[in-house]
Amino acid sequence: MIRIAVMVSGHGRGSNLQAIIDACADGRIDGRVGVVVGTNAESPAMDRARDNGIPAVEVRPKAFDSDAQYASRLLQVFAEHNIDLVCLAGYMRILPSDVLAAYRWRVMNIHPALLPLFCGKGMYGEHVHQAAIDYGVKVSGCTVHFVDEEYDTGPIILQRVVPVEEGDTAVTLAARVLVEEHKAYPQAIQLFAQSRLKVEGRIVRVVVSN
Repeated sequence: MIRIAVMVSGHGRGSNLQAIIDACADGRIDGRVGVVVGTNAESPAMDRARDNGIPAVEVRPKAFDSDAQYASRLLQVFAEHNIDLVCLAGYMRILPSDVLAAYRWRVMNIHPALLPLFCGKGMYGEHVHQAAIDYGVKVSGCTVHFVDEEYDTGPIILQRVVPVEEGDTAVTLAARVLVEEHKAYPQAIQLFAQSRLKVEGRIVRVVVSN
């Protein structure tokens, strides 16, 4: 059974956090959320953590003089809670390289589009969905990927697709994609918990379970 840290930013609602918590509770993930780390102690996501009896630790990047100090504090929190996997859920920063080195291919993120489309700095939330609509794509979806040193460029674990319908707005498309996010993230985490993910260059291979 793995122990998961979920990282959130700002004023995120924490719906993907809740999906992970629920999947752990009902056995779809062989693990538990050991800690939620956020940049704002008063965010709804941090409230969700506390409501579920999960430690909610505020770590503000701006409180540190350097990325190295910020990384050191994050790694300390992860060590204190015996964390095996870090899941970003609305965390809007690039993680320090020291954290990524210590947790290579043990940090996941979910992006509300089919990577490598509609990604990069500033592409989050409804910005992503509006970009998809403006481009005229007929399908969109979500991507769970391992995290590397750039925005949204790490190896893809899995993707789920939804149609872009006539008359969609960023709000309506976001709602349809979010349903799939709540399925995809727990599925990817469970594959990790079962040691079924193998990274070969840019390719993530799903090993057949015995």
